[in-house]
Amino acid sequence: MANLKRIAVVTSHLAPGDAVSNDVMGMYEAFLRRGYDARMYAGSSDFDDPVVHPISEIRSFIDQPDDLVIYHHSIAWTPGQELLRDATCRVGIKYHNITPAKFFVGFSSWHEEMCRTGRDELKEIAVAGCDLYLADSSYNRKELVELGAAPGKCLVVPPFHHIDRLESLDADEKVLDTYRDGKTNILMVSRIAPHKGHMALLEAFAMYYLDYNSECRLIIVGKEEERFQRYSRKMRDVVSSLLLDGAVVFTGPVTDRALKSYYLLSNLFAIASEHEGFCVPIVEAMALKVPVVAYASSAIPDTLGDAGVLLDERDPVLMAGAINRLISDEDLSFNLAVNARQRYDRHFSNDKIETELFGALSQLTS
Repeated sequence: MANLKRIAVVTSHLAPGDAVSNDVMGMYEAFLRRGYDARMYAGSSDFDDPVVHPISEIRSFIDQPDDLVIYHHSIAWTPGQELLRDATCRVGIKYHNITPAKFFVGFSSWHEEMCRTGRDELKEIAVAGCDLYLADSSYNRKELVELGAAPGKCLVVPPFHHIDRLESLDADEKVLDTYRDGKTNILMVSRIAPHKGHMALLEAFAMYYLDYNSECRLIIVGKEEERFQRYSRKMRDVVSSLLLDGAVVFTGPVTDRALKSYYLLSNLFAIASEHEGFCVPIVEAMALKVPVVAYASSAIPDTLGDAGVLLDERDPVLMAGAINRLISDEDLSFNLAVNARQRYDRHFSNDKIETELFGALSQLTS
């Protein structure tokens, strides 16, 4: 990479707490640490600091063949496609996966259209002959290759994240005082969206609650979007129909201090998501030594590996039994938590991700 002049890290939108945004900012900061002239560009941004430049200005910065654009693709964005088609410099893609549109039918026509179009754009990106394709996971890499990207140019580089910040913060004492009451705490962290499997998790939790342990609660941490109001109402209807009122807590968006507290309070992290391109919350749980049980869908097996309990069958009886086993067997739970932290250190720390990123980028000069 010695001959790289300037690097632009590009995405459609940047927002606090968003996994793609955390990866964009982590990548940008890694370039700065290594002395490169780098800038972030976006169609829109919710940040005042650091500076995020408007995409309309990118050609005044990236104007030489040895410059590099890294475009983070996660949803439909016409300016991103135009940038790739018109680029006169080297181009890298960071693919975060796009949720299939079918999950949003009946809930959000906007998400349905943006994801369908984004997947159509991905087909063009895969055969565009970009200099490098970076995928969050082997699952994402496989999709790129199947769509026509050259296998030798497709490498797995996990996303940067904010776990270092979580570890450095003090816990929120109010949250600790509220939920440190002797009950078993089962945690899920995710934005509230139809593909995240909340209904399946609620069904499994109901079986655990009714058949094994009524002194427990399910804590669901995540922002509820205006466009998914119908989905949010349906979740609450399911809670009532399963007689779980009072046993399920919807926190909404939380501060980083509160998020750390929920992990520290939890006996178990459970997720029943149907589609993930990586799943950062699983890595957060691994780093904070919270044992994980999950359905083995999409990229979740790539991320969790053997550091948690993976269920190949989407069966609430099996998940309830797995939850009970992990919570009842303290030795098993402890060993899984230790293994999870070791897997995090080996594969997913920001230092490790930075090494993987620059190892991948070294191919640009090979």
